[in-house]
Amino acid sequence: QVHLVESGGGLVQAGGSLRLSCATSGNNYSIDWMDWYRRAPGKQRELVAHLLTGQSTNYADSVKGRFTISKDDAKNMVYLQMSSLKSEDTAVYYCSVLAWGVRYWGQGTQVTVSS
Repeated sequence: QVHLVESGGGLVQAGGSLRLSCATSGNNYSIDWMDWYRRAPGKQRELVAHLLTGQSTNYADSVKGRFTISKDDAKNMVYLQMSSLKSEDTAVYYCSVLAWGVRYWGQGTQVTVSS
């Protein structure tokens, strides 16, 4: 089992920045990759950023150059640094990991970007 708790969401003006955090606990050693997803109102869930345990990263085209996924193994944390935020980035953001073939999800954190 892996437990995930996100934090860091909030209200920010367009052009601003936020850093989302995801605290992982449980069988952290079994995590193969880490992701940030988001679900905007009326839209399907979207993969925003992907981090393999070997440090390879991938991003959705809509956030490339603005968002950065990273992790701190010593603190069992995964981060999503978001900058140059746009109103279309408004969504609930979810941390998700894959461990031993099982996907785990956090409860989500709301990000609202005002224009």
